[in-house]
Amino acid sequence: MKKALIHDWYTVYGGAERCVESLTNIWGDFDHFSLIDDLSIENRNIILKGKQTTNSFIQKLPFGKKKYRSYLPLFPLAIEQFDLSDYEVVISSSSSVAKGVLTRPDQLHISYVYSPVRYAWDLYHQYLRESGLNSGFKGVFAKYFLHRLRLWDYATANRPNHYIAISKYVAERIKKIYNKESIVIYPPVDTKSFTITEDTGDYYITCSRMVPYKKIDLIVEAFAMTNKKLIVIGEGPDYNKIKQLATENVQLLGFLEKNRVLNLIKKSKAFIFAAEEDFGIAPIEAQAAGVPVIAFGKGGILETVKGQFSSSDSIDKSFTGVFFEQQTTKSLLKAVEYFEKNNSIFDKEVIRQSAQRFSVERFEKEFQQTVEELYKNWKSNK
Repeated sequence: MKKALIHDWYTVYGGAERCVESLTNIWGDFDHFSLIDDLSIENRNIILKGKQTTNSFIQKLPFGKKKYRSYLPLFPLAIEQFDLSDYEVVISSSSSVAKGVLTRPDQLHISYVYSPVRYAWDLYHQYLRESGLNSGFKGVFAKYFLHRLRLWDYATANRPNHYIAISKYVAERIKKIYNKESIVIYPPVDTKSFTITEDTGDYYITCSRMVPYKKIDLIVEAFAMTNKKLIVIGEGPDYNKIKQLATENVQLLGFLEKNRVLNLIKKSKAFIFAAEEDFGIAPIEAQAAGVPVIAFGKGGILETVKGQFSSSDSIDKSFTGVFFEQQTTKSLLKAVEYFEKNNSIFDKEVIRQSAQRFSVERFEKEFQQTVEELYKNWKSNK
């Protein structure tokens, strides 16, 4: 079967790109399509095995590679310009518009969805607020174009033959927004790179890109109220804002090489995670190192961390973390205190074994079997 893989955009080596990397491990004969491609040679070799991509007209617009989000109103038009009529199977890797690519009835389209377009649906009001687009002339245009994007996104719900969601949490949103059922296949996590050490330091850690919804500012603000040591790894648009919140016990290290990140995580007391994520790779990586997770108890994290809310009295050795109930400093600090009182319960080996549920090998085997079964059924019904 001749196959095409269409991904929203290639700019960094992030969680979605790790999924594409695994898909190209399974099937090395994809032709690749995306709105724009700004990958480094190193990342292209890792993700796409050195293959080139066919890109949309947005790639050629002024600052199209770096400022592609400014062309958001053109995304639906751009994704529909790809002619995929030569392919028997199309897999879309979608957190934005890739799932809306045009295919014929005699083609099998399977969409692996990281999330329905969050800034058009469940994060709509937050996106407008954080972008300063709640009012004014620009705000009117932003609201209009996001409204049009919602209409288009809903209208294209029937284009994929099948949906595969990255978590039950995302599957629920696909059902609510598109009224479509999904198969759930959790993304791949490089659990092999993480090892356990008994040399545990006296510090907590978090690692993330510094953007508003990750809530790194909340974590830093909370620890600034204590004398507990916190290490923060990552960079992004909010770095300077977060740096101003840091006190002497909070250490911002910015970007670090992978080996140093691994070493710092595995020696930490616990990994702090305050975002409402669709899945969340970083907390699983921490667990792969035997490190407990203290996380906001909403979203995909409830599927990846076995834990209890800090308001509960029950805890046992099968747990891999603690949840806090609200995205507030008070709720987070309550969970930290709960963790410290029950720290002896957590078993590094139990935590590491729990993380193996999300290994790369598991993902590639499960995804291949699922697609081949869907293809077999589709062929037999033609």
